[in-house]
Amino acid sequence: MTTLADHLKQAKQAMDKAVEAVKREFATVRTGKATTSLLDLVRVEAYGNEMPLNQVASVAAPEPKLLTIQPWDKSLVKAVEKAILASDLGLTPSNDGNIIRIPLPPLTEERRKELVKVVHKFAEEGRVGVRRARTEAINRIKKTEHVPEDDQKHAEKDAQKLHDDHMKLVEELVKAKEAEIMEV
Repeated sequence: MTTLADHLKQAKQAMDKAVEAVKREFATVRTGKATTSLLDLVRVEAYGNEMPLNQVASVAAPEPKLLTIQPWDKSLVKAVEKAILASDLGLTPSNDGNIIRIPLPPLTEERRKELVKVVHKFAEEGRVGVRRARTEAINRIKKTEHVPEDDQKHAEKDAQKLHDDHMKLVEELVKAKEAEIMEV
Protein backbone atom coordinates (compact mmCIF):
# COMPACT_ATOMS: atom_id res chain seq x y z
CA MET A 1 0.00 0.00 0.00
CA THR A 2 1.37 3.42 -0.93
CA THR A 3 1.45 6.05 1.78
CA LEU A 4 1.08 9.79 1.52
CA ALA A 5 4.86 10.06 1.96
CA ASP A 6 5.34 7.79 -1.07
CA HIS A 7 3.11 10.05 -3.16
CA LEU A 8 5.13 13.09 -2.11
CA LYS A 9 8.40 11.29 -2.82
CA GLN A 10 7.16 10.37 -6.32
CA ALA A 11 6.11 13.97 -6.90
CA LYS A 12 9.51 15.28 -5.76
CA GLN A 13 11.32 12.86 -8.11
CA ALA A 14 9.15 13.91 -11.04
CA MET A 15 9.71 17.60 -10.26
CA ASP A 16 13.47 17.06 -9.88
CA LYS A 17 13.47 15.38 -13.30
CA ALA A 18 11.64 18.35 -14.85
CA VAL A 19 14.21 20.79 -13.40
CA GLU A 20 17.10 18.57 -14.59
CA ALA A 21 15.61 18.51 -18.08
CA VAL A 22 15.50 22.32 -18.07
CA LYS A 23 19.18 22.43 -17.02
CA ARG A 24 20.14 20.01 -19.80
CA GLU A 25 18.24 21.97 -22.43
CA PHE A 26 19.68 25.28 -21.21
CA ALA A 27 23.18 23.84 -21.65
CA THR A 28 22.49 23.46 -25.37
CA VAL A 29 21.53 27.14 -25.76
CA ARG A 30 24.41 29.19 -27.05
CA THR A 31 25.85 32.06 -25.07
CA GLY A 32 28.84 34.21 -25.89
CA LYS A 33 31.29 31.52 -24.78
CA ALA A 34 32.22 28.26 -26.51
CA THR A 35 31.01 25.20 -24.62
CA THR A 36 31.06 21.59 -25.78
CA SER A 37 27.50 21.00 -24.52
CA LEU A 38 26.38 23.36 -27.29
CA LEU A 39 26.61 20.43 -29.70
CA ASP A 40 24.95 17.84 -27.42
CA LEU A 41 21.78 17.67 -29.51
CA VAL A 42 23.57 17.44 -32.88
CA ARG A 43 22.98 14.02 -34.44
CA VAL A 44 25.27 12.64 -37.14
CA GLU A 45 24.35 10.19 -39.90
CA ALA A 46 26.98 7.50 -39.27
CA TYR A 47 27.12 3.79 -40.04
CA GLY A 48 23.51 3.80 -41.18
CA ASN A 49 22.24 5.35 -37.93
CA GLU A 50 21.62 8.76 -36.41
CA MET A 51 24.16 9.06 -33.60
CA PRO A 52 24.91 11.80 -31.07
CA LEU A 53 27.97 13.78 -32.16
CA ASN A 54 29.86 12.94 -28.96
CA GLN A 55 29.67 9.23 -29.88
CA VAL A 56 31.52 9.66 -33.18
CA ALA A 57 33.96 12.46 -32.37
CA SER A 58 35.73 14.29 -29.58
CA VAL A 59 34.51 17.84 -29.07
CA ALA A 60 36.68 20.49 -27.43
CA ALA A 61 36.59 24.21 -26.68
CA PRO A 62 40.28 25.22 -26.88
CA GLU A 63 39.43 28.95 -26.93
CA PRO A 64 36.44 30.98 -25.69
CA LYS A 65 35.25 31.60 -29.28
CA LEU A 66 36.18 28.29 -30.92
CA LEU A 67 34.97 24.68 -30.88
CA THR A 68 36.95 21.86 -32.45
CA ILE A 69 35.59 18.47 -33.42
CA GLN A 70 37.80 15.53 -34.26
CA PRO A 71 35.87 12.57 -35.68
CA TRP A 72 37.40 9.25 -34.64
CA ASP A 73 36.75 7.96 -38.14
CA LYS A 74 38.02 10.41 -40.80
CA SER A 75 35.36 9.23 -43.25
CA LEU A 76 32.78 10.96 -41.03
CA VAL A 77 34.20 14.49 -41.38
CA LYS A 78 31.68 15.43 -44.12
CA ALA A 79 28.75 13.84 -42.23
CA VAL A 80 29.64 15.73 -39.04
CA GLU A 81 29.94 19.00 -40.96
CA LYS A 82 26.57 18.38 -42.62
CA ALA A 83 24.93 17.63 -39.25
CA ILE A 84 26.24 20.89 -37.76
CA LEU A 85 25.00 22.90 -40.74
CA ALA A 86 21.61 21.14 -40.50
CA SER A 87 21.25 21.95 -36.79
CA ASP A 88 19.59 25.29 -36.13
CA LEU A 89 22.59 26.55 -34.14
CA GLY A 90 23.58 28.98 -36.89
CA LEU A 91 27.22 27.79 -36.87
CA THR A 92 29.53 27.53 -39.87
CA PRO A 93 32.07 24.70 -39.61
CA SER A 94 35.28 24.50 -41.63
CA ASN A 95 37.56 21.48 -41.88
CA ASP A 96 41.12 20.63 -42.92
CA GLY A 97 40.35 16.97 -43.58
CA ASN A 98 41.03 15.91 -39.96
CA ILE A 99 39.62 18.51 -37.60
CA ILE A 100 36.46 20.56 -37.90
CA ARG A 101 36.74 24.07 -36.50
CA ILE A 102 33.68 26.08 -35.58
CA PRO A 103 34.38 29.74 -34.87
CA LEU A 104 31.61 31.22 -32.72
CA PRO A 105 30.58 34.58 -34.10
CA PRO A 106 29.57 37.19 -31.57
CA LEU A 107 25.83 37.14 -30.93
CA THR A 108 23.78 39.96 -32.40
CA GLU A 109 21.22 41.70 -30.22
CA GLU A 110 18.47 40.08 -32.32
CA ARG A 111 19.98 36.59 -31.93
CA ARG A 112 20.29 37.11 -28.17
CA LYS A 113 16.59 37.95 -27.97
CA GLU A 114 15.73 34.84 -30.01
CA LEU A 115 17.84 32.72 -27.65
CA VAL A 116 16.07 34.21 -24.63
CA LYS A 117 12.75 33.16 -26.22
CA VAL A 118 14.13 29.64 -26.66
CA VAL A 119 15.17 29.63 -22.99
CA HIS A 120 11.66 30.72 -21.97
CA LYS A 121 10.15 27.93 -24.09
CA PHE A 122 12.37 25.32 -22.40
CA ALA A 123 11.53 26.81 -19.00
CA GLU A 124 7.81 26.60 -19.73
CA GLU A 125 8.19 22.91 -20.60
CA GLY A 126 9.89 22.45 -17.23
CA ARG A 127 7.13 24.34 -15.42
CA VAL A 128 4.50 22.17 -17.12
CA GLY A 129 6.36 19.08 -15.88
CA VAL A 130 6.43 20.42 -12.33
CA ARG A 131 2.73 21.32 -12.44
CA ARG A 132 1.84 17.89 -13.84
CA ALA A 133 3.75 16.19 -11.03
CA ARG A 134 1.88 18.28 -8.44
CA THR A 135 -1.51 17.54 -9.99
CA GLU A 136 -0.81 13.81 -10.17
CA ALA A 137 0.43 13.78 -6.57
CA ILE A 138 -2.64 15.61 -5.28
CA ASN A 139 -4.92 13.24 -7.22
CA ARG A 140 -3.12 10.22 -5.74
CA ILE A 141 -3.27 11.77 -2.25
CA LYS A 142 -7.06 12.29 -2.58
CA LYS A 143 -7.50 8.65 -3.63
CA THR A 144 -5.45 7.28 -0.73
CA GLU A 145 -7.78 5.29 1.52
CA HIS A 146 -7.78 4.85 5.30
CA VAL A 147 -6.05 8.18 5.92
CA PRO A 148 -7.49 10.97 8.05
CA GLU A 149 -8.68 13.98 6.06
CA ASP A 150 -6.28 16.26 7.97
CA ASP A 151 -3.31 14.15 6.87
CA GLN A 152 -4.50 14.34 3.28
CA LYS A 153 -4.77 18.13 3.51
CA HIS A 154 -1.24 18.35 4.97
CA ALA A 155 0.11 16.12 2.20
CA GLU A 156 -1.59 18.32 -0.41
CA LYS A 157 0.03 21.39 1.17
CA ASP A 158 3.41 19.61 1.10
CA ALA A 159 2.88 18.80 -2.60
CA GLN A 160 2.10 22.48 -3.23
CA LYS A 161 5.25 23.53 -1.34
CA LEU A 162 7.36 21.11 -3.42
CA HIS A 163 5.77 22.65 -6.52
CA ASP A 164 6.54 26.20 -5.37
CA ASP A 165 10.16 25.34 -4.52
CA HIS A 166 10.73 23.70 -7.91
CA MET A 167 9.09 26.62 -9.74
CA LYS A 168 11.53 28.95 -7.93
CA LEU A 169 14.43 26.77 -9.10
CA VAL A 170 13.24 27.02 -12.72
CA GLU A 171 12.91 30.81 -12.35
CA GLU A 172 16.46 31.10 -10.97
CA LEU A 173 17.78 28.98 -13.86
CA VAL A 174 15.96 31.24 -16.36
CA LYS A 175 17.36 34.43 -14.78
CA ALA A 176 20.91 33.04 -14.74
CA LYS A 177 20.75 31.81 -18.35
CA GLU A 178 19.17 35.07 -19.53
CA ALA A 179 21.94 37.09 -17.87
CA GLU A 180 24.53 34.78 -19.48
CA ILE A 181 22.99 35.26 -22.95
CA MET A 182 22.56 39.03 -22.66
CA GLU A 183 26.08 39.56 -21.29
CA VAL A 184 28.12 41.20 -24.05
